Amino acid sequence: MIALTLREVADITGGALVLGGADTVETSVSGDVHTDSRKVSSGALFFALPGEVTDGHLFLDSAVDNGAVLAIVERQTDLPISQVVVDDGVVALASLAREVVARVRALGKLRVVAVTGSNGKTTTKNMLRAILEREGATVAPFGSFNNHVGAPISMLGIDEDTRYLVVEMGASAIGEIASLIGIVMPDVGIVLKVGLAHVGEFGGPDAVERAKSEMVTDLPETAVAILNIDDARVAKMASLTRASVSWFGLGADAEVRGSDVTASASGTAFTLEADGANIRVELRILGEHHVMNALAAITATRALGIPVERSAAAVADLPRAARWRMEVQSREDGVVIINDAYNASPDSMAAALKTLAQVTAPDQRSVAVLGEMAELGEYADEEHDRIGRLVVRLNIRKLVVVGHAARHIHNAAGLEGSWDGESVLVADADEAYDVLREELQRGDVVLVKSSGSAGLRFLGDRVAGVTE
Repeated sequence: MIALTLREVADITGGALVLGGADTVETSVSGDVHTDSRKVSSGALFFALPGEVTDGHLFLDSAVDNGAVLAIVERQTDLPISQVVVDDGVVALASLAREVVARVRALGKLRVVAVTGSNGKTTTKNMLRAILEREGATVAPFGSFNNHVGAPISMLGIDEDTRYLVVEMGASAIGEIASLIGIVMPDVGIVLKVGLAHVGEFGGPDAVERAKSEMVTDLPETAVAILNIDDARVAKMASLTRASVSWFGLGADAEVRGSDVTASASGTAFTLEADGANIRVELRILGEHHVMNALAAITATRALGIPVERSAAAVADLPRAARWRMEVQSREDGVVIINDAYNASPDSMAAALKTLAQVTAPDQRSVAVLGEMAELGEYADEEHDRIGRLVVRLNIRKLVVVGHAARHIHNAAGLEGSWDGESVLVADADEAYDVLREELQRGDVVLVKSSGSAGLRFLGDRVAGVTE
C-alpha cells in the first residue's frame, strides 16, 4: 500500500484514532493489508471484520504477534497497537481502497482492468497478470479475491510504481459489482459469460445478466468494454454502456477471434486472428473453454496498447490456469488426474467433461469423479440430471458421484445408459478414495470436479499423491 499517516487513515475511513505505543498522528504506515491474521507480517494493517463464521476481533492478538502496526476495528481493544475504530469495517475497507486507487491514478500511469463473468474469471485474471507483468509493475490477486472484501484488499496492494491493476469481480447479488466499480472505475471492463453459476442466489438467469452488466453500465466514455460476442446475454450489454466496445469470441464478427481450436492431453491450441495477424497459440492449459479466457485477456490488453503478438506469447507460457483448475497431476503408474474441483457450475462442469472425453486416448479409460454444483437453487435437480446424461453421451467409461446433493448425476446416468456398475454413488470423499484406490488402472484419465464446498479438490490431490 502507499504510505499514509495514521491521521490520514482515520480521516479516509471516518474512524476514531486511538494511538498505541510511541505512535503519533503523523506516524506513517505502508504495509500490506489483511483480514486474515495468519497472513499478517511486519508492518501490516489488519482489518478486524466480523463474519458469518467467526469475528476478526478474536484474532487481534495473533495479528499483533505477527507484526501488525495498525488495526481497523469496530470496537476498541486494550492491545498495545494503534487502532482506528469505525462503524463498519467493510465500508472502511472500501473507502481506504477508493482513496488509495485515486491517489495512485493521480500520478498518471495506473491502468485498471476488471473482469467478471459466471465462469473463467480467475483464469482470465491470471492470464492478464501473465501479459501485463511483462509490460510493467502489475498487481493482481492470487486466488479468488473477488468479493466485497477480497477485491478491495487486492486494490490496496498497489503503490506509486504500479502500472497495471487487475481486479476480479464476483457477485452473489445485484449491486455488488456496481459497488466494486464505484471503488476502482476500470479503464477496461471484461464480461466473459452469463451462465448459471450462483443462479440460486440471484433468483434466475435474468438477474445474473443484470448483475454482470454492472461491469459496463457505469464505465465512462474513455473506457473500453470487452464483451463476448458469442454469448447473447453478454452481447446485449453493448447497448448499456457509454464506453467503446471491443468484441472477442469464436464467431466471424469478433475483433479478436479464435479459430481451429484443438485439445489434447498436453494443452489447447487455437489460431488467433486479430489486426491482420494469424498466430498459432498453444496453451499449456487443458480445455477448449480456456480459449475464450485467453481471447478476453488478449482483447483487454490490446485495448491498453499491447500488441496481440506479445500477449499471445505470454498466455502461451502460463503453466496452468490456477491451482485446482484443470490442473494435471500425473502418477508414476501412468494414471493422470485432472483436478478441476475448485469450483463448478453447469457450464464449467460440461466443459470439463468434454475436455476429459477429448484428451482420453482410445487405449485409455476415462473416469469422472463428480460432486455437487452448489448455489443452483431451484435449478439444482435439473442441472445435475443434465450432467449425468452428458456423462453417458460423452462415453465416459466410469463415473463416481460423491455426496447426496449430487445424486441426480448418478440417477440420470443410470437412466440414460444401460450401465452395470459404471456409475457408483458414494457418501463422501473418503469413500470415493477407497473406490478409486481399488478401481483405477494404469493409463486411466481421471477428472475430479465439484464446487469448492464439496471439498473434492483435496480428494484429487490425495488420489494423485500431491501433498502441498
